[in-house]
Amino acid sequence: MPDSAAVFAALFVALYVAHSVGDHWVQTPGQAAAKGQPGWPGRLACGRHVLTLTLTKVLVLVPVVVALDLPVTVPGLAAGLGLDAASHYWADRRTTLAALARRCRKDEFFALGTPAHPDHPVTAGGTYAPTLGTGAYALDQSWHHLWLGITALLIAVI
Repeated sequence: MPDSAAVFAALFVALYVAHSVGDHWVQTPGQAAAKGQPGWPGRLACGRHVLTLTLTKVLVLVPVVVALDLPVTVPGLAAGLGLDAASHYWADRRTTLAALARRCRKDEFFALGTPAHPDHPVTAGGTYAPTLGTGAYALDQSWHHLWLGITALLIAVI
């Protein structure tokens, strides 16, 4: 039987891989575009994204748990994945994470790489050049990574 640190490490790696696949490959363009919109259209798009992301995490976790014979419980999985889903939904509504960035005085970093930042990337013609390398994206992903760690810990200890 693996020790709890090894269980945590294996779970975190599996969750990290699943998060990357679910957030970038499984998420639809419609979900990505609409999940931050106000009202029910945005809430529902974000909910669909979080549902498919969570299912991706389950599909990655189950073979890891079985193959490594990890001592994982259904209540631990439910608690960990439930908290992870809630934290992901909260951040992906966009206004919430932007407000946290402002409160933490990270608003300039949040705007980095976007037209809102004075030093945004430009094309040769001087127009905005869209990029994935934004401060908002970096803060979004680091938020998710924090909660992946908390999720792995909860699953490992419950």
